[in-house]
Amino acid sequence: MCLAVPGKVTKISSADPLMKIGQVNFGGIVKEVNLAYVPEAKIGDYVIVHVGFAISILDEEEAQRIFDTLDQLDNIQDHPL
Repeated sequence: MCLAVPGKVTKISSADPLMKIGQVNFGGIVKEVNLAYVPEAKIGDYVIVHVGFAISILDEEEAQRIFDTLDQLDNIQDHPL
């Protein structure tokens, strides 16, 4: 199974759209992510990341819904039936 997760762009280190790299915060863990597929991404945007590449931009409300769902799944795993 493949998983793409949302994160918040906190820094962008290149203006070249093909080499655009951003620092993305995933709930306190910051990773470098390739932003070539979303050249319009800017600091403060939420992006969906899969294997080190941001593949789409989403609004903060949708990102929060995903975070809430992931928290619920984590709680289910912590409290098996």
